[in-house]
Amino acid sequence: METAAQAEQVVIVGAGPAGIAAAIQLARLGVRTLLLERAQPGGLLSSAALVENYPGFPSGVSGPALARMFVEQALRFGATPIPAEVTSLARTERGFRVATAAGVYTSQIVLIASGTDPRRLPALSLFAGMEDRVVHDVRPLLAAEGKRIAIVGAGDAAFDYALNLSMKNEIQILNRGTRRRCLPLLWERSRAVPSISYRPETSIIGASRSGLGRIALECSGPAGPIRIEVDYLLAALGRDPSLSFVAPELMEKAAELEQRGLLHFAGDVKNGDCRQAAVAVGDGMRAATRIRLVLEGGLA
Repeated sequence: METAAQAEQVVIVGAGPAGIAAAIQLARLGVRTLLLERAQPGGLLSSAALVENYPGFPSGVSGPALARMFVEQALRFGATPIPAEVTSLARTERGFRVATAAGVYTSQIVLIASGTDPRRLPALSLFAGMEDRVVHDVRPLLAAEGKRIAIVGAGDAAFDYALNLSMKNEIQILNRGTRRRCLPLLWERSRAVPSISYRPETSIIGASRSGLGRIALECSGPAGPIRIEVDYLLAALGRDPSLSFVAPELMEKAAELEQRGLLHFAGDVKNGDCRQAAVAVGDGMRAATRIRLVLEGGLA
């Protein structure tokens, strides 16, 4: 049975850099705000080995450490992330209806800072019965030690994941093409790590469970067939905006609601290739500023 809706001025979906930045600013302004996060607060920062382009840290800072600082600052102002996954977001006559497994909320304004979801391997059927060994996000593997891990992809994420996991594991990066789409800095660093090997022109064409419980990958390589046995396969094929919880009718009205200042998007969910923590924080602050104007009668 659905619980009664709780009314809020603002609901923020997602406690990554954008959502946390907005929540901090709104809390400082005295705006009653609910901050919902389906997973770990901090967003993708929790899986970043080293963040070097966030101002204020001349030597860089680990992603998890920066995420912890974001959360600590939010807690200081009473902006506590609530662990709840939003299952549906819809527009009503009185505002917005935000449904979660824990309860239903209504709000005058919604900020969507839900980030992105990883793209799935296009040939998942190859791994029937081995799904426990295939992951699409690095976070389930961060505690892995002494494992063989294959990473499919050749972008920033693939090489960043490799550097992060290589401290305690043996990593192979599989690129089906010849072009690397990562920062030159990440490439140079990965080349200097003995536990990371890079395989260009390598595509997975088959898979089976090996005798040791690993995945045996049958690959086509530049010199012919290759068999690679790994404990885990990690897909790093890019990410798409996380918006599956938004009702189609609401998406149709999104532009109008944004113009009125009632619906906001911030951070990776809207930034395409500009997915950076500093950009997300700026988005969150901008959204909070506009939200304050709306509540004071300045926009809507």
